[in-house]
Amino acid sequence: QVQLVESGGGLVQAGGSLRLSCAASGSIRSVGGMGWYRQAPGKQREWVASITNGGTTNYADSVKGRFTISRDSAKNTVYLQMNSLKPDDTAVYYCNAWIRYSASSYWGQGTQVTVSS
Repeated sequence: QVQLVESGGGLVQAGGSLRLSCAASGSIRSVGGMGWYRQAPGKQREWVASITNGGTTNYADSVKGRFTISRDSAKNTVYLQMNSLKPDDTAVYYCNAWIRYSASSYWGQGTQVTVSS
């Protein structure tokens, strides 16, 4: 129904910046909002940021003030601008889209972000 293609991961130094992109295709009108999650080695997947179709954004406390989620509606693309990166930000980052009137959601393939000190 919905396909998500991520890009932008890589290796950066602590204090650096990285911009992740997630392009959505398929039954986009069914999407109620999108978000970013991450999973570090040995840890559970955690929510990072989200944005609704109305443009409301929310962030995990650990990334507030450093990360910004945004969207380009014309391109059906969501971005995660990551600034002041820390080694603790190292994780596989996943794009997620949740479906209106449904408990289901769709996931991207994940992109590795590695922050070195």
